[in-house]
Amino acid sequence: MAPAAPAPTPKDSAARRSAYLSELAQGIDRFHEPRRPDCPWCGSERLRTRLRTTDLLQRRPGTFVVEECHDCAHAFQNPRLSREGLDFYYRDFHDELGDWFPAGAAERILGTRGSRKRHLAGARAMLRFPEAESWLDVGTGHGHFPAVAKELHPYTSFDGLDDSARVHKARTAGRIEEAHHGRLTDLAERLKGRYDVVSMLHHLEHSADPREELRASTTVLRRGGHLLIEVPDPDCAFSSLLGRWWVSYFQPQHLHLMPLRNLLGELESLGYVIVATDRREPHVPTDLAGALALAIGHHLPAPDAPWHPEPATGLQRGLRSALLRASSPLVASASALDQLLAPVTRRTRFSNAYRIIARRTW
Repeated sequence: MAPAAPAPTPKDSAARRSAYLSELAQGIDRFHEPRRPDCPWCGSERLRTRLRTTDLLQRRPGTFVVEECHDCAHAFQNPRLSREGLDFYYRDFHDELGDWFPAGAAERILGTRGSRKRHLAGARAMLRFPEAESWLDVGTGHGHFPAVAKELHPYTSFDGLDDSARVHKARTAGRIEEAHHGRLTDLAERLKGRYDVVSMLHHLEHSADPREELRASTTVLRRGGHLLIEVPDPDCAFSSLLGRWWVSYFQPQHLHLMPLRNLLGELESLGYVIVATDRREPHVPTDLAGALALAIGHHLPAPDAPWHPEPATGLQRGLRSALLRASSPLVASASALDQLLAPVTRRTRFSNAYRIIARRTW
């Protein structure tokens, strides 16, 4: 017997649906900037379409294109979401994602399952350097990385910066000491020279201009300070094997996918010395489970989302809930396979992320 449909909640209210539909009635073209004819990294006009997809995560309307430069291999969303578009597609994202995928699948899609272990690995990578007095975590969200890193760096003061109000919750929870709400590029001058370490863990791919973010990090770092970066690796073999179901494409939220050599070159041009690179440890073993979860969520009956013209019926909600429960063991099995293959995938072209540690020299 299918489980009873969940009771309506405030997020399913008629007023909220009306607000979303009113936005959509104005058209979605305004959510995109004009398509650019050249690569934002090297300026080449030799572009090719790498991916064309819809919003597989929330099923919000729109089509998204990732293009790749023939000359430097930088991949980027084109046309890029405007600030208004980013607000539309990010809104309520973390609150609702778990409603649309099998149990536990949202954590796998976001890479948060096992994140404590990965946070410890990132923090441990900095133990080879002198203990930092102050550390800024950019894109900190709820501050989970600083909370874990504090265990290995007990004498370091951790601050967090985020474009969402989650950073204030991180401060209230005691995970960070100071909360900076906004974009690093807007706050850099105010924070000039305050930090020994700046971490950007899966942040640059979300930024409208990664180069501008790197310049801003140089502003807030003290001379001799270190920049810790982790980002998805667009050279990962899973990207071509899984196509649009590769989780790290993460459309429409990931605006840039940067090859390792491009970031290294940019950092060196800014006066950094590259201290370490790593493609093994930062690998997040979620590719198969994430792809399966995306495919299942995409083919299930539509969720009762406020941007759909009509609310789902009780029968539709019950059917979706039953199918989500039935598919959970499949995603769990795929997750187990991800973990089983991880020792091999992290040592091959199937590794899906990389880490850079760079030192500011001037």
